[in-house]
Amino acid sequence: MSNTHIGVKDGRLAECPSSPNCVSTQAEDESKKMDPLVFSGDLTQSKKLVKEVLGEMERTSIEDDSQHYIHAIVKSKILRFKDDVEFYFDEQQKLIHYRSASRVGYSDMGVNRKRMEEFASAYKKKSQQGALT
Repeated sequence: MSNTHIGVKDGRLAECPSSPNCVSTQAEDESKKMDPLVFSGDLTQSKKLVKEVLGEMERTSIEDDSQHYIHAIVKSKILRFKDDVEFYFDEQQKLIHYRSASRVGYSDMGVNRKRMEEFASAYKKKSQQGALT
């Protein structure tokens, strides 16, 4: 089954649905908006760091890894619901845009925002450690 809300089109990730179970750095709705991440070095280094952080997240698998895009699936601990986590690497702006969205349900009780806050924190920490070495 294909998900029409996955991928990048014209440099943009899909808009979040009206339900409160999605966050994105490209969202128009302020309640869903988060800040993009800054590249750590070049595209290759930034993608490597993103994949390192994803690799440290429980129940997470990378489904698609192309030149400027990564799509991962995160399964919830108990009911195994799947959430889509996407990254778009904007080389011109040196920014990493991301989107995290639940596939089912309405409210996620803030899970997607918390996940991406933790992700951003881990990415920034690894980025700073890399700059120090």
